Amino acid sequence: MKIINTIPKVTLVGAGPGDIELITLKGLNAIKSADVILYDALVNEDLLELAPNAIKIFVGKRKGYKSYSQEEINQLIVDQAFLHGHVVRLKGGDSFVFGRGYEEIEHVEAFGIPVSVLPGISSSISVPALAGIPVTHRGISNSFFVLTGTLSDGSLNPEIEIAAKTSGTVVILMGLGKLDEITQIYKKCGKSEQSVAIISNGSMSNQTTVVGTISSIAENSGKIQAPGLIVIGSVVELSTVWKDKEYLFELSKS
Repeated sequence: MKIINTIPKVTLVGAGPGDIELITLKGLNAIKSADVILYDALVNEDLLELAPNAIKIFVGKRKGYKSYSQEEINQLIVDQAFLHGHVVRLKGGDSFVFGRGYEEIEHVEAFGIPVSVLPGISSSISVPALAGIPVTHRGISNSFFVLTGTLSDGSLNPEIEIAAKTSGTVVILMGLGKLDEITQIYKKCGKSEQSVAIISNGSMSNQTTVVGTISSIAENSGKIQAPGLIVIGSVVELSTVWKDKEYLFELSKS
């Protein structure tokens, strides 16, 4: 690797749930100042147009497909910082919510490169909100749990069994492929009639929400395409109050 005379710097930026207007002002400014942007699959690519002169490298992962392994991404961040200067590592949602952001920081710091972390709006709370679902509501849910549905080896997250036994709202990311297994866990807990929502393309103009119960949701889930998240809990029922008042929850116009 040939190193040129430049000052390496890395910024982890959470891009939010998808709507480009939901990125923070600090995140927006970082993108505009980037020399290189490494971006994930869940990032709205319209954000890349805000840095017309930056090098853009797609490093996203989808089910069954990875453009780069995590180890390769870690080293790519370092290499690009030494070669070009300011690298923005752009991730959907927030970098520290199932984004492996801390792993990347550890690797970059080992090379003495300064790193900044700019939080993003996590889809785990913002996407339910834009579907009219508060993750907490007095008298209904006093807590909420955010879990990944699928572990790195492809298996179901066993902590879902623990969350299913609580009275709190449960938000499951990366769980659509495990929906049958998740509903079976809830049925075993005697919660077949517990309310469930599945939301795809959160915050975007094509956001889709399907509402049902643990026993019925699988019948309608075929209408939902990834990326999506699952919300389980009595707060889901509150979304029906706003069915005729969609203007309260502004989605992306693009």
